[in-house]
Amino acid sequence: MRVTRVLGVLEPGGAQLSALRLARAQATLGVETRLLAGDATPQGLALAEHFGFEAEVLQVHDEIDHSPRQWTPDPLFARWLGDRVIGADLVHAHMFGAWWAASRAVPRVMPLVASEHNAMTWPLGNHHASAAEASARLDRFFVHGPGPRAFVADLEVDCSKVMPGRSSISLHTTPRPGLASPRLTFTGRLREDKGPDLLLNAIAALRDPPVTYLVGDGPMRREVRLLVDRLGLRRHVQLTGWSHQPGRYVAGAAVHVVPSREEAWSQSAVTALALGVPVVATAVDGLPVTLAERRGLLVAPDPGSIAAGIQLVLDGGGDIDTEGGRRYAAAFQPEQIASDYLSVYEQLLAERFEVNGLGVRSKTRDAGRPPQTLAPTR
Repeated sequence: MRVTRVLGVLEPGGAQLSALRLARAQATLGVETRLLAGDATPQGLALAEHFGFEAEVLQVHDEIDHSPRQWTPDPLFARWLGDRVIGADLVHAHMFGAWWAASRAVPRVMPLVASEHNAMTWPLGNHHASAAEASARLDRFFVHGPGPRAFVADLEVDCSKVMPGRSSISLHTTPRPGLASPRLTFTGRLREDKGPDLLLNAIAALRDPPVTYLVGDGPMRREVRLLVDRLGLRRHVQLTGWSHQPGRYVAGAAVHVVPSREEAWSQSAVTALALGVPVVATAVDGLPVTLAERRGLLVAPDPGSIAAGIQLVLDGGGDIDTEGGRRYAAAFQPEQIASDYLSVYEQLLAERFEVNGLGVRSKTRDAGRPPQTLAPTR
């Protein structure tokens, strides 16, 4: 099967990791992936190469804060996709700008699948009407968490097309050598929605803060460094930059902190759950679902509450069910998720194929490619 995967923005981030892990795991199931992106950073291109994909990109930027092509309809992006989706069996587009553009570019006879990974806050202008129009073209819509699910419901998407999205996690159970113990960890983009500034102010409020590793990079890089200096935290905070193996910092940590202002579903939190590390997270968006049933400690999204939660866990409290967290995280292994998504792809393709006595014949020949043989449903 040939799948074209479209991203609004390609940078080191959770939604991008989700898409790349899915594509790599599906390669072992016979899926050939072509990766297209509207905007990308050099770090994003390197991330794709790390997973074995050479991305084709409309525009490369040194740094991206709010990518226009992630959050807004862009006719240029749609036109650019036009010739590039021809030859695919199916297109899977991630994030609003990508599935809007794909809805304009993908031929009607070709299945189009969308994923929304974040709550839609329209940072660059409200495009609800355009989203509603584009969503009518989608064959399946994967939603990651309650925020995206509410967004899709507001668009009045046919509920039979809506499915829960699942992101896989990557486990590295052996800690990096030389890490401090005890330690706190944060993994994610250095961006306002992820709350690294909230965490730094919380660390400054602790009575005896352990060493904290901030694993990630992003547009708040300079601001975070200045805040570390202003709060006098140089001895307590290490900024590691981006890592392909963030779990190696998290494994064995005393507390993993997810201080987000917005978070539909947190790979960062679930990675820590899989490693048996206590999680303190803000009670925003989808985190109360991710950390339900005492899988983590939920606190308000302010430095004082985050500090109090961290201190409680460091002191042996918090009533966290780490074994329950491990069981929850076991459902997010790449191989199983890849197989589940592939089954959906195959179901959609089966709806566009007609079977005769000679085998399987494609109805998508008008899309500019020869007939294909449909793989058996897993």
